[in-house]
Amino acid sequence: MMKRLALLFSLLIVLAPAYSADRLLMARTEQAFPEAMLKLQETIKKHGYTVSRVQRVDIGLTQFGYKTDKYRVVFFGKAEEIRRMSKEYPQLIPYLPLKIAIFAEEEDTLLVSFSPLQLLETDEPELNSVLEKWAADLQAMLADMRSSE
Repeated sequence: MMKRLALLFSLLIVLAPAYSADRLLMARTEQAFPEAMLKLQETIKKHGYTVSRVQRVDIGLTQFGYKTDKYRVVFFGKAEEIRRMSKEYPQLIPYLPLKIAIFAEEEDTLLVSFSPLQLLETDEPELNSVLEKWAADLQAMLADMRSSE
């Protein structure tokens, strides 16, 4: 368990702009990994986003002794919105598209993402509006995952 949490936080350090656990959005579901993976992609679509790719992250992890293939990062967004935000706010480029890490933990599946609210800037109301919308959508997606069985 501790090894998996250390791995998760290492992964998120690479994927997220902040390194504090209180800035993470997390959900646990009792669904098995394959079902949770399918449900996550359906949930992303239900909220109006498009899954751009699903990346296995376990290949490199096997070098650290992990024997599971149940680690993925799901990248998603709205293509036009991502293009516009990347052009107008190039500081966002490392964090786009949005992403959720999903991995199995015994019988459960966990989902983790960084909170876009970490990127708020005091003098950018338009940017902040989009970041707040993304954060609300991520929280709604994770709530859907928690309540689905």
